[in-house]
Amino acid sequence: MRAIHVVSDLHRKEFLDFPARIFLGDKNYIRPLDKDVEAVFDPRKNKNFRHGECARFLFVNDQNVTVGKIAVFINKKYKQKQPTGGIGFFDCVDDQKTADFIFDFAKNWLQQRGMEAMDGPINFGERDKFWGLLTEGFFEPLFCMNYNPPYYKMLFENYGFQVYFNQLCFGRKVHASVAENFLEMHRRVSENKNISAKRMKVKKLEKFAKDFTEIYNKAWANHGEGKQLTETQTLKLFHTLKPIINEHISWFIYENEKPIAMWMNIPDLNQWFKYLDGKFGFWEKLKFVLAKKFKKNKKMVGLVFGIVPEWQKKGIDGYMIWEGTKHFRKTTDFEDYEMQWIGDFNPKMLKIAENLETEVTRKLATYRYLFDRTKTFERHKIV
Repeated sequence: MRAIHVVSDLHRKEFLDFPARIFLGDKNYIRPLDKDVEAVFDPRKNKNFRHGECARFLFVNDQNVTVGKIAVFINKKYKQKQPTGGIGFFDCVDDQKTADFIFDFAKNWLQQRGMEAMDGPINFGERDKFWGLLTEGFFEPLFCMNYNPPYYKMLFENYGFQVYFNQLCFGRKVHASVAENFLEMHRRVSENKNISAKRMKVKKLEKFAKDFTEIYNKAWANHGEGKQLTETQTLKLFHTLKPIINEHISWFIYENEKPIAMWMNIPDLNQWFKYLDGKFGFWEKLKFVLAKKFKKNKKMVGLVFGIVPEWQKKGIDGYMIWEGTKHFRKTTDFEDYEMQWIGDFNPKMLKIAENLETEVTRKLATYRYLFDRTKTFERHKIV
């Protein structure tokens, strides 16, 4: 077996195409858009190259047939107790020796660069894309969510990887009954004439970007690994989302026009992208437009839920959920609601998911492997 450094167009294509052969016959597999994968490895598009290094490799057997692939990277801003590198975009045939060869190769690459551990499968970038190994819930993945065969779990754990943290996704049926205590919260808060609910409107993106930033920075930025957002950053994000914003499913709550809570949701893009086979050229864009028009999207995805501190535990969550739910039940075709993953190290966010009356829909795991096998393994600290 040998490793091939992916630098040529031919090898880049094989890196993108190989997973489809692993998932041949798996009706739940949705190929990620090639452009989204390639963006991770493009220094012009991925700012992490400014303070990191990344490479990707194919692995071929003696017959020159591809049997696996992986990306390896170091990121100076990925601060850990010991210098820790990352591995991601791992795919492999169902063979432990092949997987061990790939993991050994990645370990050696990282050791040569001063690393003492490796986390994976993770992304050379933010945690909202291509992060974690699916261990439970093998159905259609959300947009930019990792998907893998069940046997990958044993490939990782047999090598010696341990769970650094679990990533839990929560969901519920849109038309499922809403708890009486939520309805009571809604009745109580509705008596306050200073409180109002507004759904997000595309024509007012600047206003909602400003309101989102204010709520987010008060509600989340000071917790755990949260970061302060600027209005410019939020507006850029909103403009990116503009083509797929559904004006019926994102809600903001105000006290005398002062923003105090938000519930941001979008359609699951994979329900349209699954018809494109990873491509997004002219014809695929046309197919995407037609799919949006004629294919009913029945799944919405929760992005952010937040309430400013002074209004927490006062029933605003119940008010907002019922205001939004009773509206989009009438105005959309959505049947399923699923939230992006929450780390099991974040009990506050887990509590919010619980309060939304959701159930765990799938579980992913971020694994860690310490190169010094005599060191004590520690899980992610609680935030």
